[in-house]
Amino acid sequence: MGCVGSSQTKGDGNTRKIRKPRRWRHTEPITRAQLERLRDEFWDTAPHYGGRRGDALKAAAEAELTMAQAIVDSAGIIVQNSDLTLCYDERGPRARYELPAYVLSEPTNLVRDS
Repeated sequence: MGCVGSSQTKGDGNTRKIRKPRRWRHTEPITRAQLERLRDEFWDTAPHYGGRRGDALKAAAEAELTMAQAIVDSAGIIVQNSDLTLCYDERGPRARYELPAYVLSEPTNLVRDS
């Protein structure tokens, strides 16, 4: 997904090219299982993320960059931050989607399962 810097793609002026997320660190080392639980909790409880756009955001968050770009473009999602941490849909700022880093990438202090 993305970094701080972003560029607009050709065509729609509201579309930003998705980039790989910045590296981030969790407050304490966590295992993959703990990370997956955090992700599941987010998607299960995220307000108004259900439906077509919620499914598209989840799929984009879990996809490789090229596929993620195709998903958000086809779903009419406007990418404000190129790392997908802030998005809107065609309805504008009232339909705001904020994705935490832990649903977009792994932390630098992820404990590998043995």
